[in-house]
Amino acid sequence: MTGTADAAHMASNQRQHEFTWGHEALDARFAVAPDGTPRLVRLAHPGDDRGAASQSALPLVELTALGHGSGWSGPRFTGTAFGSRLTHRAHRTSSRDGWERLTVELHDPDTGLTAFAELSSPTGLPVLRSRVRLRNDGRAPLVVQSVSSLLLGGLPAPDALDVHRARNDWLAECRWYAEPLRASVADINTDVHEHDSRAALALTGRGSWPTDGHLAMGALTERDGGRAWAWQVESPAGWRWDLGERAHGTYLALNGPTDAEHQWRIRLAPGEEFTTVPAALALGPDLDSALGALTSYRRAIRRPHPDHTALPVVFNDYMNTLMGDPTTAKLLPLIDAAADAGAEYFCIDSGWYDDDTRGWWDSVGAWQPSPRRFPDGGLQAVLDRIRERGMVPGLWLEPEVVGVRSPVAAELPPEAFFQRDGVRLTEQGRHQLDLRHPAARAHLDKTVDRIAGDWGVGYLKLDYNIVVDPGTQAPGDLAPGAGLLGHAQAYLDWLSAVLDRHPGLVVENCASGGMRMDGATLAVAQLQSTSDQQDPLSYPPIAAAAPTVVPPEQGAVWAYPQPEYDDGLITWTLGGALLGRIHLSGHLDRMPDHRRALVRDAVDVYKSIRGDLARALPFWPLGLPGWTDEWLALGLRTPGDATAYLSVWRRGGPAELRIPVRHLAGRPLRADVLHPSSADAGGAVWDGEGLTVSVPRTPGVLLIRLGQEPWDGTLTRVRRSAPAPDRARPGGTPTPCRAR
Repeated sequence: MTGTADAAHMASNQRQHEFTWGHEALDARFAVAPDGTPRLVRLAHPGDDRGAASQSALPLVELTALGHGSGWSGPRFTGTAFGSRLTHRAHRTSSRDGWERLTVELHDPDTGLTAFAELSSPTGLPVLRSRVRLRNDGRAPLVVQSVSSLLLGGLPAPDALDVHRARNDWLAECRWYAEPLRASVADINTDVHEHDSRAALALTGRGSWPTDGHLAMGALTERDGGRAWAWQVESPAGWRWDLGERAHGTYLALNGPTDAEHQWRIRLAPGEEFTTVPAALALGPDLDSALGALTSYRRAIRRPHPDHTALPVVFNDYMNTLMGDPTTAKLLPLIDAAADAGAEYFCIDSGWYDDDTRGWWDSVGAWQPSPRRFPDGGLQAVLDRIRERGMVPGLWLEPEVVGVRSPVAAELPPEAFFQRDGVRLTEQGRHQLDLRHPAARAHLDKTVDRIAGDWGVGYLKLDYNIVVDPGTQAPGDLAPGAGLLGHAQAYLDWLSAVLDRHPGLVVENCASGGMRMDGATLAVAQLQSTSDQQDPLSYPPIAAAAPTVVPPEQGAVWAYPQPEYDDGLITWTLGGALLGRIHLSGHLDRMPDHRRALVRDAVDVYKSIRGDLARALPFWPLGLPGWTDEWLALGLRTPGDATAYLSVWRRGGPAELRIPVRHLAGRPLRADVLHPSSADAGGAVWDGEGLTVSVPRTPGVLLIRLGQEPWDGTLTRVRRSAPAPDRARPGGTPTPCRAR
């Protein structure tokens, strides 16, 4: 609720005053206007005077409530005054555990509503995190329809900015695209018109897959000014962000779910509270720097876990391999081959519980192993074999769903499931548990404690393959969007409690690949599935762009070499995963020895560099990858820029390309090709300003290390120069992958 102040507040005698907050990497200045409304008037790097924005600054909090009109909210602008009644009452700062914190307290005496804008920033990072806590200190209930997590005005005018978004679809995740902001925010010539434009660019999430359609993030870059802003909304359910024009500047509004877009609203009785989902905004001189700051921030907010630095190699039997049809006979040779290749975890994917000839999709929920699939010694004998080969066993689980044919559907009370108007919801032959209900949570606790405790499973791949839109309306829920957010937050609370009880357990988050790739879930899970993409030629743009949303050591990238692939395609599918979290699959047990050696070689390379991956920040020397780009490149820079790694893919175009690496320009460096090991795969030469890369065949990939010292990994590598054109040989033709 923001906008023009009403007469009573305009007549107040409060003096405008300012206060500042921040640290060595972030400078924030706030002004309290004469009407008492606090505004963020500057957010910038210290010493950057371009951050001031007094005229176009916005109040700290925007909200809408039934019976009180709408607030200032981009295209829904109505000019009402309720928001400006949220006046500054106090503010306080603190420093703790490497974070600087500021809480600004606002109050509306007419309704009794108190809002706390809770701002925080990791010391040394140019990142602002914000959320808003509401408390009804009045005498009557208040129904809230939307409330901002972060509201910032005073950015450069739309004419000077490009906006970046990422489409995120099943099998086609992380597809970034850019356009001038002015293309979406029309110039209505505010010198003539009395009001600011109502035109705005708004992006929203949908349903129970929070990153279905688009990633819950975005970015702005200043075309000529050398600044960038990147943000994420940390919602495990609905979200919305807006960009629009105000007072010749650009505003950014970040929200969780809203009534208009997600059927979300809540009733605050006297004394009750509600806290928004957090949102984060990173600053940088360019887009790579801003996304790098977000990467460091994501590491700062996530749950500590040994996996984030150990980065063990995971083999998963699903992709282009068993495809949900595991049996003892099929698994045992795969287990041996995976161990020989250097895998450290072996995850049995979907199907291990399937004992029904009619199929398992609509019968899941009990999560007991199939005697038919594991006749000799049961599943436990297979898990023991994994341990005997020196690997940690893992299992796939889809915890939130219960098939309509499952006995669990009748055993649990109806209130333990998603419902609308008292009717249990069914989606694709499945019901969804509501983790706010104690019976639902007890069922999953019993399941996981049996698997991780009694069975000794150390890895869980938690999948989620249905979409419920707009949510659930259990007793006490005012709207289904509020029920969905409540469940999603309860799910993360349940998962945190699981990890408290089983601290060595490693959890991979998956929702048909990357459909639940949100900041809230990434802060709890150890790994994130980046895609279900089965075509090795289509995976590189996903792998190259994944570090925009997930730190590289968390981003699980499939590497599924097959016996029928030629050597070039095997090194291609392996090489694309080496700067992420390599997820091996493929029928390794059917490969000839020399191709198994190619797999082992790539795994050894990964193990030799993974200590750097956990600390490195991403950059994109060719820009963010396009879905059909012929050349793609992903770089990782280590702290102090002592070393950089580049994955370079060629799917077409000329055989040689010069790649700028601007942050290393002017340094005497050597270029080592770490993968592939074959001498005719290509080469790289550093000329002091950039890297000339030669990849003679398509598809072709190189992993390159740039550093001042020779590579001292566990394997010996020599620097290779680019081969002459006549050394090129034609590539093989990949075998098409089976469609799911």
